[in-house]
Amino acid sequence: MISTSGITLRFGKRPLFEDVNIKFTPGNCYGLIGANGAGKSTFLKILSGEVEQSSGEVHITPGERLAVLRQNHYEYDEYVVLETVIMGHKKLYEVMKEKDALYAKADFTDEDGMRAGELEADFADMNGWEAESEAAEMLNGLGITPDKHDKKMAELDGNEKVRVLLAQALFGAPNILLLDEPTNHLDIESIRWLEDFLAGYEGTVIVVSHDRHFLNTVCTHIADIDFGKIQMYVGNYDFWYESSQLALQLQRGENKKKEDKIKELQAFIQRFSANKSKAKQATSRQKLLDKITLDDIRPSNRKYPFILFKGEREAGKQLLLIDSLTKSVDGEKVIDNLTISINKGDKVAFVGPNGLPKTTLFQVLAGELEPDGGSFSWGVTTTRAYFPKDNSQYFDGVELNLVEWLRQYSKDPDETFLRGFLGRMLFSGDDAMKKASVLSGGEKVRCMLSKMMLEGANVFMLDEPTNHLDLESITALNNGLIDTECTILFTSHDHQFVQTVANRIVEITPNGVIDRMMTYDEYLESADVKALREKLYAE
Repeated sequence: MISTSGITLRFGKRPLFEDVNIKFTPGNCYGLIGANGAGKSTFLKILSGEVEQSSGEVHITPGERLAVLRQNHYEYDEYVVLETVIMGHKKLYEVMKEKDALYAKADFTDEDGMRAGELEADFADMNGWEAESEAAEMLNGLGITPDKHDKKMAELDGNEKVRVLLAQALFGAPNILLLDEPTNHLDIESIRWLEDFLAGYEGTVIVVSHDRHFLNTVCTHIADIDFGKIQMYVGNYDFWYESSQLALQLQRGENKKKEDKIKELQAFIQRFSANKSKAKQATSRQKLLDKITLDDIRPSNRKYPFILFKGEREAGKQLLLIDSLTKSVDGEKVIDNLTISINKGDKVAFVGPNGLPKTTLFQVLAGELEPDGGSFSWGVTTTRAYFPKDNSQYFDGVELNLVEWLRQYSKDPDETFLRGFLGRMLFSGDDAMKKASVLSGGEKVRCMLSKMMLEGANVFMLDEPTNHLDLESITALNNGLIDTECTILFTSHDHQFVQTVANRIVEITPNGVIDRMMTYDEYLESADVKALREKLYAE
């Protein structure tokens, strides 16, 4: 178990946390959420001892081992991949190294023999004989193939290093796991493996993630950071979000009878009580949910940007025809003889493990790249807005403030209108006078979305729009795309985003295209699609 008493952290006179008292117990997974800058990652570092708090204490049950997902991708470059994973169990690794050093001695003494015997006993107690096979199994599950297990970390690319460091954190069944954005750079299969691993995990997990599907699948509790405090809620992320919105509605409807409110609450809890994660704990979770009262559910203090995509003119039925399109990047053919058509109302998610074909296709359709062969044609009634994965060209070296920046894309140049629009996108007061060149990643994304809304297009192309966004902005964008009647072409690694927005899935494989009119979950579970994917990726 890990808990805190009176944790306070101040930067100068500004408190980030104030008198935080919270307990995290074994067998549960806690999703740590909060707006950007609320201190999620900092709180994890306080728990791990990497950051020292101003006052208060962190308590860990004596003898329990804590593991952290490391963020320094170069720290282990001189070590072999398999060894790097085993280093996650520090005591076991130290025993292994001392044991190997003893046996390598040329003048092995009786005293060395006695010490070796002690080490062998410790090694066996820590399941050392299974260490390499356990580490290899974790690496395989996270997409690191056996041919890379004996390579040095320096030989791996950045995405592969992230996966090895995740395996390191998970290795050896630590009692407490602290995971900061563990799904970053993982593909669908690896995320599913991690979800399954955490579902059967006996210890305590505290995780920070912007992946709502992941939080919904693995979390038994949500720990919400707001105004320097941390409030604990039973249930997954959706339960927290929906209950906070319900509380807000109930608060606004004070004229309703309390009995009616309680009935609405009970009906709501009933819908969410079947959280599929940690099935073995479903009964205890149900009991906790049943005890929730109206006073336990509080309105969220979060601010959500206002995102609405509305075309100024209606598009015709056929929007886009792509015929035998081919494109190579750095000598490698990434799009080969692609032929598809897009119709009005399609919300198409382009999926697949390789992002380059998808980004390249969007760049071609946006006119940023010329195809090597084939053609594409937009319908005459279409107007397009494009969200690139890399938006640096719109901001680097730009000395305009946000009002001036947005004015470039607005038919209404009035400052009052532009400030009002920026305010709806959470740039209020002095924020509207920031220079475009100094914005954070999330702020730049909100600016790009503002630009797209003002353009009044009827076709939107978005390449990984959820990157850099906090959960509130992701939710607002998600709802905006669900509600729009415009045609959407998009890519995203956010499972819930794809599942709730897309009505059509297109996957560009090395040997052909899979195109299905279905939801993302249906696509992932389709036996036909699974067989076809195996064939197209094996050729």
